[in-house]
Amino acid sequence: MPASMRADSYLVCGTPRTGSTFLCGLLAATGVAGKPESYFRLPDERSYAERWGVQVGPDDPLDYGGYVRAAMAAGSTANGMFGARVMWGTMGEVIGKLRTACGHPLGPDAEVLEQALGQTRFVQLQRGDVVAQAVSWARAEQSGYWQDGDEVPPGWRPRFDYNEVDGYVKAVNEHNVAWHEWFDASGIVPLRVLYEEMAADMAGVTDAILQFLGLDLPTGHVVTAGTQAG
Repeated sequence: MPASMRADSYLVCGTPRTGSTFLCGLLAATGVAGKPESYFRLPDERSYAERWGVQVGPDDPLDYGGYVRAAMAAGSTANGMFGARVMWGTMGEVIGKLRTACGHPLGPDAEVLEQALGQTRFVQLQRGDVVAQAVSWARAEQSGYWQDGDEVPPGWRPRFDYNEVDGYVKAVNEHNVAWHEWFDASGIVPLRVLYEEMAADMAGVTDAILQFLGLDLPTGHVVTAGTQAG
């Protein structure tokens, strides 16, 4: 595919329990779509910074420009494509930090992102059944089990709490609306993917995302799931 049609980077934009870990695993497994992870999630930044050798002290602010460059190096495949995952709750903070790091305090959000990440495209991941998403979110919060590898406390049993689930339904709807409004205000047309479509046809969804990014699936590659779409 011509290089002019290719993006440099992409962000998987979602809300909790939309299968974003599953989708990121599918994309990483192609070997051409970067290695998308939650590089810009605040609780994980110092751990990543230490792993990548980014300068940081116990009470010192993170060198965010250096951190972003290190994230792009770690999260890119050999073809130069970078991928990352961002939830709405952290998007404003990420852009604010990038404004400072890039010396771009007044420009539109999309310009700030492109200055830092190059030509950037956006994949918006949603779940059609918001109630099921809220129940999954409540179970994850109660059990601590968010993805494969997490441990559930011995003897744990789910507890139904209407107010808890209703709160997550409201949070999901608010965040979905916020994403839509941000895309509209930024003049961005994302590729929208439904969790239910991905679970039913992971190969088709993966191929659609690669086409959106201007990438081709390597010859002979078979799309396989590395984790549960739960």
